[in-house]
Amino acid sequence: MTSFHATRRQFFGLAAGGAAAAALTAPHRSQAQTQTKARIVIIGAGAGGTALANRLVGRLDGAQITLIDPRAQHLYQPGLTLVASGLKPADYVTSKTTDWLPDGVTLIPEKAAAIDPEAKTVATDSGQVLAYDFLVVAPGLILDHDAIEGFSLDMVGQNGIGALYAGPEYAARTWQAASKFTEEGGVGLFTRPETEMKCAGAPLKHTFLIDDITRRAGNGGKIDIHYAAPQDSLFGVPIVSEKVRMLFRDRGIASHYLHTLKAIDPGARFATFDTPEGRIEMAYDYIHVIPPQRAPEVIRQSGLSWADKWTDQGWVECDKATLRHLRYPEIWALGDVAGVPKGKTAASVKWQVPVVEDGLVSAIEGTEPTATYNGYTSCPMITQVGRAMLVEFDYNNDLVPSFPGIIAPLEELWISWLMKEVALKATYNAMLRGRA
Repeated sequence: MTSFHATRRQFFGLAAGGAAAAALTAPHRSQAQTQTKARIVIIGAGAGGTALANRLVGRLDGAQITLIDPRAQHLYQPGLTLVASGLKPADYVTSKTTDWLPDGVTLIPEKAAAIDPEAKTVATDSGQVLAYDFLVVAPGLILDHDAIEGFSLDMVGQNGIGALYAGPEYAARTWQAASKFTEEGGVGLFTRPETEMKCAGAPLKHTFLIDDITRRAGNGGKIDIHYAAPQDSLFGVPIVSEKVRMLFRDRGIASHYLHTLKAIDPGARFATFDTPEGRIEMAYDYIHVIPPQRAPEVIRQSGLSWADKWTDQGWVECDKATLRHLRYPEIWALGDVAGVPKGKTAASVKWQVPVVEDGLVSAIEGTEPTATYNGYTSCPMITQVGRAMLVEFDYNNDLVPSFPGIIAPLEELWISWLMKEVALKATYNAMLRGRA
């Protein structure tokens, strides 16, 4: 394999240049605005909804743009793995939802309670009904913790239980439990769900980091680490899966395929898995729980979900290239909730937002859209403190590196770690502003 290496000067040139370009360049803002009185409703003020709202304000003059989301706090979710490994404080990932919203957008701080795609209305928790001409559903997804028998979020941080996905408080509590494991050792059990999930690299990152931190503390001889996956591979992209398998082998991390976590007994500290051979139990001193993930109930009850696939999960039925709903052309899906084969990462949202923007503005103008989404997904796969692989791929599982010749995607490099540490959050923030 050809090896590419970059100097620190090259990296900081890339990082600073990329952040500066993202901060200073606002795509489409120089274009003439489209005059419209269209009523646009966006469900969800996460990464996708916020970024799209900012871009639409720059493209449209006179539109009535409404965001529906009850969350006062915006979460920088790519940072949760760092919080759960003791590398960042919990407040590293939090900010105010309203800090990112532009003038000209109305925020309704409620949950969307019902969507009627025939009547073209959205109802909120308080009973308010909003009519729309165009709707973008970007509510994120639901963590189905109740699907794990014996588990509840109030256990996180105690009795060797971690669950970083649930938010900054729980990521910090996860580190409380994980740090005790890094000091005392024992059996570490790391899991992932059978469903589609946001950032499929996160469970692997947590496994790598806790293993590495334990070894750096001089306690590597005290640990026995196991990774249990319901799938028959470690990652959805075969070449990446094989690389992870080799790294696990080299580090003595045991892989267990076709193992689906069904229950835990926090008192006895054992987990129950469904396997092809039947139910089995595995003991642990530390377990990282990632529950099944599904579309929010409002999506699943609205008739917007696929009827013939992901039926237990409810992802929105949409064209994988345009993200436009296949039965309701005035509706687009964005982010985690979109029923497409890839794309549940913040990096995916960065590439999806301009596609939805182009589709929506084209619909208003009566023109044909040209932008398409190719399934781009990025995962800075942290493999140890200070090293990562910058894995980028598309719908075809082809690697699509952003820095060919500089960053080799399947090598553990300090530059890829710094991309995660230095450049990613600046790029994410610029994306929220509609500038990346």
